Amino acid sequence: MITVSNLTKRYGSRVAVSDMTFDVAPGRVTGFVGPNGAGKSTTMRMMVGLTRPDHGDVRYHGVSYTRMQHPTRVVGSVLDAGAMHPGRTAREHLRAMAALSSIAARRVDEVLHEVGLDTAADQRAGGFSLGMRQRLALAGALLGEPDVLLLDEPSNGLDPDGIRWLRTSLSDFADQGGTVFVSSHLIGELAMFAHDLVVVGGGTLLAAEPVAATLARGETTVVVRTPDAVEFGRLLDRHDIGVSADGDRLTATGTTLTAVSQLAFDHRIQMVEITEVSRSLEEILLDMTGASAEFAAA
Repeated sequence: MITVSNLTKRYGSRVAVSDMTFDVAPGRVTGFVGPNGAGKSTTMRMMVGLTRPDHGDVRYHGVSYTRMQHPTRVVGSVLDAGAMHPGRTAREHLRAMAALSSIAARRVDEVLHEVGLDTAADQRAGGFSLGMRQRLALAGALLGEPDVLLLDEPSNGLDPDGIRWLRTSLSDFADQGGTVFVSSHLIGELAMFAHDLVVVGGGTLLAAEPVAATLARGETTVVVRTPDAVEFGRLLDRHDIGVSADGDRLTATGTTLTAVSQLAFDHRIQMVEITEVSRSLEEILLDMTGASAEFAAA
């Protein structure tokens, strides 16, 4: 369990993070989302002691990161995939990390295999693509066999196969009881494997809830195509169902496909098509964070 309590950070007169409080549960993947400038990176840096909060704290199983004897064996983090010496090979980079954290050297080859860099182990990191650097950074996070993975935009630079590999790897880690806290701008991808979301905007917490609860915030509409559009539109209106018309196509809000189809059946309304349309997670999150976005389209 990660417990974030009243986390606050100011830079001069600007409040980067304000009174942030949320929990991250073990055995689950929690997505950390929000627009640019929302305070995600600052929060994650405070979670691993790279930035000192003005107020509040973060605890892992009740212990703060800075008080752990062997932090890399509890928390594996990737906040900057480029934080590696370009002249070192992948194996040399990981061996140096292992030595600094008193981790057995055997783990180096194990994690290289886990992230699919076996054949690139003796290549210099300076020649790696962004996707390969992401894999090497994740290998470093896994070195200490941690209980927690804290990852900032880990899918950046990965090709579709790499993104699928990452999704499977993080899901497997959580299935084995691990805690995954991952920030991402790829909301559609995150929706495929995250269990929970922490949503921030303007440095404040907007929501901390299961993905299903966030999806439930979106309004579902029912689209009907019928030759009896005028009659059916009036019928829906009489039943206090919001409706808009476009020729023979009706869009009903505040209802369900079952309710609309039952109403049509009861009144012998012929339907050519009926479809239930739900808003995507990305659309819902854009609405939630729109007012706090640093930049917005005209």
